[in-house]
Amino acid sequence: MKIDATQPLEYGTEENRNRIFGFWLFLGAEIALFATLFTVYFVLVNRFASGPSGPEVFEIAPVLVETFLLLTSSFTIGLAIHAMRLGLKKQMMIFMIITLLLGAGFLAVEIYEFFTYVHEGLTLSTSAFASSLFTLLGTHGAHVAFGLLWGIAILIQLKRHGLDHKTANKSFIFSLYWHFLDVVWIFIFSFVYLKGLM
Repeated sequence: MKIDATQPLEYGTEENRNRIFGFWLFLGAEIALFATLFTVYFVLVNRFASGPSGPEVFEIAPVLVETFLLLTSSFTIGLAIHAMRLGLKKQMMIFMIITLLLGAGFLAVEIYEFFTYVHEGLTLSTSAFASSLFTLLGTHGAHVAFGLLWGIAILIQLKRHGLDHKTANKSFIFSLYWHFLDVVWIFIFSFVYLKGLM
């Protein structure tokens, strides 16, 4: 396998470059998925029947905590990739662990938020608004949960095999996925929560 030393480690082979390109194509499909979920939400946002509406259940404090945790995790995964490119495996792994802990904190707050909604009478079957909201938030949350498992698997591989062109490629692709989740959350924060509180 020919390794191109002029490229960053994650781009070092043709196979690695193809994997990164393929993952960008996958993210295109993910964009279509979330665009569909947002469209459904916007169509159904005012159809809350006899159940509570967004302004009645949304609270800004937990949403701000979620936003802080997820955006900070985007910064730390960027630091992990920077450390990877410098060949600093230990620092890279530390920043990845911090990223995953922040992601777990995000999920914990989101689960708390879901329990609060249910306590206030907003469940998946309450109304069209509720079902579209839970589907959008739940899909994003499921992606974060998958990302946590994926990140743990990469950490195990880094520990066992060290930092080479394969583990670097996997780590870089994971970082693209994580940044994508952060971008989706910015849209959720802006167009679901902030707009819903107005």
